[in-house]
Amino acid sequence: MPTGKNLYFASDFHLGANGYASSRGRENRIIHWLDAIKDDVAELFLMGDVFDFWFEYKTVVPKGYIRFLGKLAQLTDTGVKLYLFKGNHDMWMFDYFVQELGATIITNELEIERGGKKFYLHHGDGLGPGDKFYKFLKKFFRSKVCQWLFARLHPNLGVGIANAWSRQSRIANKQDAEKIQHQQEWLEAYSIEVLKTQHFDYFVFGHRHLPLDIALPSNSRYVNLGEWVNYNTYAVFDGVTLELKWFEKGGK
Repeated sequence: MPTGKNLYFASDFHLGANGYASSRGRENRIIHWLDAIKDDVAELFLMGDVFDFWFEYKTVVPKGYIRFLGKLAQLTDTGVKLYLFKGNHDMWMFDYFVQELGATIITNELEIERGGKKFYLHHGDGLGPGDKFYKFLKKFFRSKVCQWLFARLHPNLGVGIANAWSRQSRIANKQDAEKIQHQQEWLEAYSIEVLKTQHFDYFVFGHRHLPLDIALPSNSRYVNLGEWVNYNTYAVFDGVTLELKWFEKGGK
């Protein structure tokens, strides 16, 4: 059984992006982080875009990431509860990680309460006003029709197409994270709308690629987890408060 009591949150590893060498270096850094938290983690929330692309064929999954997946297996074998959120890059996760890691797959939002605090958790894509075209694409890509059609492609072709698509992403093109261009972040605005009907102490998202910790009305907070290409950021809840942190090899 796990000896830890903390909740850890991380997002947007984008494993596979920026070529093999870059991805392996990032994978090693993530493994060092998982080693650093293994003694005090009770629940681990990986909140989307863990992989720059993922699709589970009936008998085939994308190769690679064996060290990362092995480390997750070590954690879950000790009783750590693992949650994997579908992001916009790895929305085609089905039951592989459930069978191999005992993970809980989260398709949309997850609402939990720990230590008397209420959390609203979501990758962050497709929320808030605007971006109607992406919302349409998300609905289509998550449809069983689209998944069935993609599964008909040979894995070499399907993965090749997906990797070409992923190379157009912000992370793959080494673009800086978007800066705050308006008075209010769109995920901040979304959180404030939710607060009008239901209270949460913490709104935790990924997707944004920018570490953020923003105070909201009603003593609530919006925390964005950033990403692991540039920032290596994560959040930890110790039963009392949620803290956004930066990881450096050799420590937390």
